[in-house]
Amino acid sequence: MNRLTRTLTLAGRCGLMLWLAAAGHAHAERPLTSGVDATFAPHAMPKLGGGLDGFNIELGQALAKQLGTTINIEGTEYAALIPGLNAKKYDFVLAPTTATEERARALLFSEGYLNTDYTFVVPRQAADISGLGDLKGKKLAVNKGSAYEHWARDNAQKYGFTYDVYASNADAVQAVQAGRADANLAGNTVAAWVAKQNPAVRTTYTIETGLVWALAFRLDDKAGRDRVSMALKCLKQDGTVAKLAQKWFGFTPAPGSAAVTVAPGQGVPGLPGYDATPAELRCN
Repeated sequence: MNRLTRTLTLAGRCGLMLWLAAAGHAHAERPLTSGVDATFAPHAMPKLGGGLDGFNIELGQALAKQLGTTINIEGTEYAALIPGLNAKKYDFVLAPTTATEERARALLFSEGYLNTDYTFVVPRQAADISGLGDLKGKKLAVNKGSAYEHWARDNAQKYGFTYDVYASNADAVQAVQAGRADANLAGNTVAAWVAKQNPAVRTTYTIETGLVWALAFRLDDKAGRDRVSMALKCLKQDGTVAKLAQKWFGFTPAPGSAAVTVAPGQGVPGLPGYDATPAELRCN
């Protein structure tokens, strides 16, 4: 090989290395795309002046920052999010999505970032509900079509309470304030938000479901799931998720809860798609 040939070969190799480096950098900087239900306060909601705000909006922005990129978050109906994900419109679903065994057969999940439990909201001066036995003789107010309406329907006879169904959770809370119901049953984060915004009511007993909210990915996108899930682990480790919970819900996540517990592998332990291989934290 003569000098000219060696020079051209070396130049070609350098050019290839620079191209690969640039390609890798471009991939790392590619903006993420996701979607939320923009009517589900305080997780996602319109803000004055335009755009979206809420716990999950800030969580998505923190994930993107941890990954060294940005995120585009679209507000739409929840029912459109999974089809959009599978059509590759979104990299993942940022809206709160309960990780269940049935869903985990069709989706990949990150580890959980919040526990999704049921909490009672009562008037500020009302006695505490200390257990489900205290519901006897009471009337609950629940949101139509929600998991809480289903729970009330399935358990009314067992615990001796009645319930009324309202078009929105805000209407159900208003029924409690007006004395038409003794308690509202809603998701723990939504209940906490209501109590934080409305001094006339407060939260009381919580029904623990053992379920978590997690980020949802396409079943064939394990690399994407693992990459974003690693960022989520970092945000748990540095306290970001706990700080967002305190800001938006007004409570500090308990030790052992999903907001502060880093899973040893990738995904939700015990569900299909969980990879138990220990994941070493790599954080910015």
